Formats: sequence, C-alpha cells, structure tokens
Amino acid sequence: MQTPDEPPPQAGVRVLCRHPFEESKRAYVRPHKVEELYHRVWGDGGSCASVTLEGSRKYVEESLQRLRPDHKRSLNPTPYKVSVSDKLYQFIHKLWLENAPIGELS
Repeated sequence: MQTPDEPPPQAGVRVLCRHPFEESKRAYVRPHKVEELYHRVWGDGGSCASVTLEGSRKYVEESLQRLRPDHKRSLNPTPYKVSVSDKLYQFIHKLWLENAPIGELS
C-alpha cells in the first residue's frame, strides 16, 4: 500500500516494502503484476463512477476467487500479509507517536 501522492509501482521494478508495525521487517521486491485497488466512486456531491452495481459485484466475486483458500477458511485462517511503502510507514508512525499517550514518571 502507498500514499495517494506516490507514483504507482511498475512491474519488474524494485520497490522497498515494509511491515506496517515491525521496523526490522522490510524487503525489496520486484512485482510481476501491479493492480490499482483504489477506484473513486463518490465525490463532488455525487457519483463519479460509471461502474454498475452488477459490475462491482462481479469484480468482488472474481477477486474473492483469486484469494487463497487458507486465507478464507473460517477456522484458523492464515493471516493476509500487507506491506506498505516507506513513505506510508513514516506517515503511520508519525501519527502513532503524535497520538500515543505520554507516561509520567515521578
């Protein structure tokens, strides 16, 4: 995942990916496929998408078919791994630190 102002990754080009919460978990990856997940549907006071309800339903059903069965099982599902860009990681942690309570020692 990335911030909206970052350029999208390109297939075959190395990208730094980080675990959202564990600082030491990071890796360079070369994606073989890049799929845009964010599609604006509402804005400027109304609908701005030309996708029908049936089209949205078909898209969701197809994406669920591509999801591995071990992620979908109800008993003990495998966690779905999510990585973030370095910029999004820095943003998350900045917000986290700004809003975390500060203890007081006496």
